[in-house]
Amino acid sequence: MMKTSLYITLLFGLSATHLYAKPPQQKPTPKATLEVQKSAALPAHLTTRLAWRKFPQPKYKNEDLNQQNRAAIVRIYADETGKISQATIQESTGLKKLDDALLQAVRTAEIQPTYVEDTAVPTIGFQSFNLRFQDNQHEDCQFDFQSKQWLAQQQQQKVQFKYRSQPQLNLSAEDLKNHSRKLKFQFKVNKHGEVKRVKLTQGSGQYALDQQVLAAVKAAQVDVPRQFWLYKKSKLKDEIYFDLNTCDAQEQS
Repeated sequence: MMKTSLYITLLFGLSATHLYAKPPQQKPTPKATLEVQKSAALPAHLTTRLAWRKFPQPKYKNEDLNQQNRAAIVRIYADETGKISQATIQESTGLKKLDDALLQAVRTAEIQPTYVEDTAVPTIGFQSFNLRFQDNQHEDCQFDFQSKQWLAQQQQQKVQFKYRSQPQLNLSAEDLKNHSRKLKFQFKVNKHGEVKRVKLTQGSGQYALDQQVLAAVKAAQVDVPRQFWLYKKSKLKDEIYFDLNTCDAQEQS
């Protein structure tokens, strides 16, 4: 009888120990640990040409330039996802109000993430800004996204693909540096119509202008006919022309 009681007590003790034992902590997988170690070990990527996902759009008026052209260089630090975490003035416009406007615009912008050995790393880069004082009739002339495909789409013409909505773009004659500009580009989309890769095939001659257009395309969504995927597995192409002469037409109207 004593042996039986001892056996039952032992079983109860083992069950209680199992019931109240602290559950084992789940360790991170070796792959996740390795990725964190690799990202932490790799230094920030330094570049003088940033690839923008969302280009800075500084807000200022022509009179803020105080009757002359202004230029500045902003030093930018972005994290692994492309979000701007730090922005400082490397070379000033000479006007604090303008410098602050540039910094505010940069902090709300985003760059394309940088990868080293298939691992996303922080990016340190520099972006120059050239703000031209407008003393002519083109001061208030604005340009939006009026590409060849978009115009054909609006005219109900047969097109290779359709933008779901007009890509967001707001340029001035100042951005064109008082010259008409033309760009050609091609891009790929996934099955959801999201733009995944954009390549410039003909630049405008103005790097900042090119980056603003590419950023607008990257944020766009398109619809592609099913037969295009079946028989024409190539890149989508488009082009856009900014005609400064349209500013003169606007002034006369």
